[in-house]
Amino acid sequence: MTEYVRGLVVRARAGHDKGDFLAVLETGDGWAIIADGKRRPLTKPKRKKLIHLAPTGTVLSEEQMETNRKLRNALRSFMEKG
Repeated sequence: MTEYVRGLVVRARAGHDKGDFLAVLETGDGWAIIADGKRRPLTKPKRKKLIHLAPTGTVLSEEQMETNRKLRNALRSFMEKG
């Protein structure tokens, strides 16, 4: 099982954001706090169960997660591939 760490890029497998790529901001007991910089800005992240997330194996740097704009730009390459 993949360890969910801050900056890990994940793909939502369920819910309204199914198929979207998001970044993990923090994790808790079976949950992750995620944001994408657009629909889910850093100031209003979403709490989602880990079972509903598919890790990509890529971890963003703290610099890439400083602002919503930088976060969107970092996730853009995943959107184009997916």
